[in-house]
Amino acid sequence: MLYTSTRDKTVHVTSAEAITHGISADGGLFVPESIPQLTADDLQRLAKLDYKGRAKEILSLYLTDFSKEEIDRCVEGAYADGKFSSPAVAPMVKLADGSHILELWRGPTCAFKDMALQLLPHLLTVSAEKAAGGRQIVILVATSGDTGKAALEGFRDVPNTQIMVFYPSEGVSPMQKLQMATQEGSNVAVCAIEGNFDDAQTGVKKIFTDPLVAEKLAQKNKMFSSANSINWGRLVPQVVYYVSAYCDLLAKGEIQNGDPIHVVVPTGNFGNILAAYYAREMGVPIDRLICASNRNKVLTDFIETGVYDRRRDFYCTSSPSMDILISSNLERLLFLLSGMDDAQTRTWMQNLSADGVYDVGEAMRNKIQAVFNGGYCDEDATKELIGSVYRSEGYLCDTHTAVAVQVYRDFRASTGDETPAVIASTASPYKFSRTVLAAVAPEVQAADEFAMVDALYEKTGFPCPKQLLELKNKQVRFTDICTRDTMEEAVLRAML
Repeated sequence: MLYTSTRDKTVHVTSAEAITHGISADGGLFVPESIPQLTADDLQRLAKLDYKGRAKEILSLYLTDFSKEEIDRCVEGAYADGKFSSPAVAPMVKLADGSHILELWRGPTCAFKDMALQLLPHLLTVSAEKAAGGRQIVILVATSGDTGKAALEGFRDVPNTQIMVFYPSEGVSPMQKLQMATQEGSNVAVCAIEGNFDDAQTGVKKIFTDPLVAEKLAQKNKMFSSANSINWGRLVPQVVYYVSAYCDLLAKGEIQNGDPIHVVVPTGNFGNILAAYYAREMGVPIDRLICASNRNKVLTDFIETGVYDRRRDFYCTSSPSMDILISSNLERLLFLLSGMDDAQTRTWMQNLSADGVYDVGEAMRNKIQAVFNGGYCDEDATKELIGSVYRSEGYLCDTHTAVAVQVYRDFRASTGDETPAVIASTASPYKFSRTVLAAVAPEVQAADEFAMVDALYEKTGFPCPKQLLELKNKQVRFTDICTRDTMEEAVLRAML
């Protein structure tokens, strides 16, 4: 299995090279040159395995330059007993409407990013041995909230690595900010940025592809890599949990082998739903992929019109991980649907960078709409959904999951489609206590973040993860703030 770049099909690299470098030198994203296939018999066999067993099998199809022993070691390290609060790793909860909530936040930082970022350091360590030539890996991360903490925790004190995270200073929840600011580890650095996630992501990509910065690192025997979902090593572990979710439904008798399901994903950067698309293309019987957005509904509008236009107002919402106007992983989808047309993909991305907009045309729009539906949920509806689901079913959603549930219900109401649905649940509700508490107990007043946590637990009895409770007494280590124009200076100062 080799990988190519979305912007230059003459690129051919191994998975170890793709994971080590993170992004192609031309600015494109690495994608596998072919998609491995799963048969109905494969799915039946995988349904008998646990999560780790399924992960090993799926990863082996994509990481063919890894030995079986290397993959086993990576998976066992990532999903070791006790790391996740559920033995199932990614358990499902069935709601009264028949939809299944896929809880992807049972890991050490209480967000779905743990599903990949507990594995990526192991993958990168093996990859670096094959492809880095003994250089130290410097990992840069732009985060809209959850990726930052999950990456910091995953790479904390991993030998021969350094990691620096940038987050929008006013664009994450208080709990998310505290998680990053108190991060332990000798090889970690955190810096807020005056701006939004798109500013941080654009800045990181610019630093990645700057040959002068790369040369400065090379002089110190270092090289860049990424822990964002632009890195294939972040995306492929996410494919696993969609395959696994279908297998769980099979194992529980909720569906018969071959029955279609829908998958609903709250997404901003398009990585999480793209992983579901890869699972679909592998042969998992996924019918519709339902893309759920918040008020920053650039993806909803794109799916409906075929025009991607980031020239719009940006909103800070209660679901900050979706507060994104430049969805990087959409580039991978467009490359695949265009028949791996690198010239066309490159033109669209150049238009986005130069003009803030591109139009994929009617034929491409029809291809997208054949698979994807888009919908969005505003702030009032998000809060109302959290409250109604709690009151009717005793289940507590975070803000991002609430967006997905509401968009799914809107889809079902408008289409009458009762195909079983898996809804990706991306974070613990306690990471967004202010909104969740206001939704389930608007009469309760709380002075600070931890008073809100206490009040939410008292009201609902829904347990708060201990790692969030422990933040209350942790020392703040990182208080730096930079502008998007001084990110490079911040990186060189912290990493060299």
